[in-house]
Amino acid sequence: MNRLDGRAALISGAARGIGAETARLMVESGAMVAIADVLDERGRETAAALGDGALYLHLDVAREEDWSAAVAAAVARFGKLDILVNNAGIFLGKGIEEASLAEWQRLSDINLAGVFLGTKLALPALRDSGRASPHGSAIVNLASVAGLVGSQLDPLYSMTKGGVTLFTKSAALEFARKGYRVRVNSIHPGVIQTDMGDQTFVARARNLGTNDVAAARQMALGTHPIGRLGTPTDVAKGIVFLASDDAGFMTGAGRVVDGGITAQ
Repeated sequence: MNRLDGRAALISGAARGIGAETARLMVESGAMVAIADVLDERGRETAAALGDGALYLHLDVAREEDWSAAVAAAVARFGKLDILVNNAGIFLGKGIEEASLAEWQRLSDINLAGVFLGTKLALPALRDSGRASPHGSAIVNLASVAGLVGSQLDPLYSMTKGGVTLFTKSAALEFARKGYRVRVNSIHPGVIQTDMGDQTFVARARNLGTNDVAAARQMALGTHPIGRLGTPTDVAKGIVFLASDDAGFMTGAGRVVDGGITAQ
């Protein structure tokens, strides 16, 4: 199940966290993976740990030229590109009144423009690979539960992830209309135990006026009916599924991995 034998994938923001775990599971599932990030040292270490099936590429997702170079390098190494995971993203953790225009622009450059550029510039290679696959090629976009319901902590982050959610659906419909065999789906994590997850605890503590990060973490845990916070593996398993032929009849869909937050 969920095998990716012989597939070639490019994952943005894959030096650590969800991206790195996704790369690991994809390699275990038989894929060749390009790990792309701005964290060069960490990215090289992640790729080296995965062996010959992994390649590290420098990628600033807000730069068109970086995307063009990364896609070209992945295709040169693997001979094709079957899977794109638009994983790179940042969390601001400020309210509307506190956030500056410069902070909003950086947030949107990475969380929104990065997804647009990755989709646009990887599309020719994905379209070519899709023609040769029974279920086509696949794009998986990292959204969030904050792209489904409002965020008290970071309305601007929610704005970007809501954009990713609807962009996913619209891109899926456009590619289907044009006859491209490229499936596009999104995944929506809850609070995950990563560096970004830790940032949400800090933001929550600051907004409560306590600066008690441990208490803020416990409060976040209490919003998860399943009784625990998520792990990178929880999300990575969902990404691998969406990238595989097991999700061959899914496009324009959102897979929620949130421990029950949005069921309430």
